[in-house]
Amino acid sequence: MAIMNRAQAIHRRTANDMVPFRFRDRLKEIDMFFQGKDPVHQTMRRLARRLQKAGIDYAIVGGMAVNAHRYRRTTGNVDFLMNGLGFAEFRRRFVDKNYVGVRGRPLRFRDRVSGITIDILVTGLFPGSGEPGPIAYPEPEKVSETIDTFQVVDLKTLVELKLAARRYRDFGDVVELIRCNHLEESFGRRLHPSVRGDYIECLKEKRREDLYESRRKWPPGNSD
Repeated sequence: MAIMNRAQAIHRRTANDMVPFRFRDRLKEIDMFFQGKDPVHQTMRRLARRLQKAGIDYAIVGGMAVNAHRYRRTTGNVDFLMNGLGFAEFRRRFVDKNYVGVRGRPLRFRDRVSGITIDILVTGLFPGSGEPGPIAYPEPEKVSETIDTFQVVDLKTLVELKLAARRYRDFGDVVELIRCNHLEESFGRRLHPSVRGDYIECLKEKRREDLYESRRKWPPGNSD
C-alpha cells in the first residue's frame, strides 16, 4: 500500500507538469533553490547520503556540480557519476524501494518522494550523443573532490565532460565557469587535447561578452 501511495503521488506530480505556468510560482521555486531548500537539493542530499552509507563511490556532476564550482544557476534534475559495480549496487539496494525507473531511459530514475529525476552517468560510457569518442566518463573516485561534505566532480573533469558533450547549453556553462573561476589559457593546457580548441572558443566568448558589457553606456554616446 505504501509503494502504491508513493507511485500515485509521483503520478500526481507528473500530471502537475500540465498546470499553467505562473511566473510568481517560478520566482518562489528559484528562491527556494538558491536557499538549498527545494526538492532538487533534497533529492541530491538523500541520494548522496544513501550512497555514502552503502559505500558506493559517486561524484555529483551536471547542473549541481556547476553550482558547486561557483556558477549559480538553477536546474531541475540531479546527475550522479558511478562505475558499473556502483550502479548495479544502486539498482539492487534502492530502485523500486526509493526510486522508480523511467520507461525507455535505463539510466534515468525518479525519486519516489520528490518526483525529481536522477540521471546516472556510468564509467566507460560517453557524454553527449553516447557515441564512442576520445573522452569517456571516468571512475568517480579518481575525479571527485569534497565540497560541503559531498563528492563532486573536479573542475577540470567537469569542463572536459561538458565540452565533450558538444551541446550549446554545456558550452554556455563552460563560459560561465571560466568567468566565475577566473580561468585563462593555462587551464586549457590541462584539458584533454580533443577539447582544448572548444575551451579556447569559450574563453574568447567570455572575453567578447566582457567587452560588450564594458561598452554599454547610458545615455548613448556618454564616454564617462
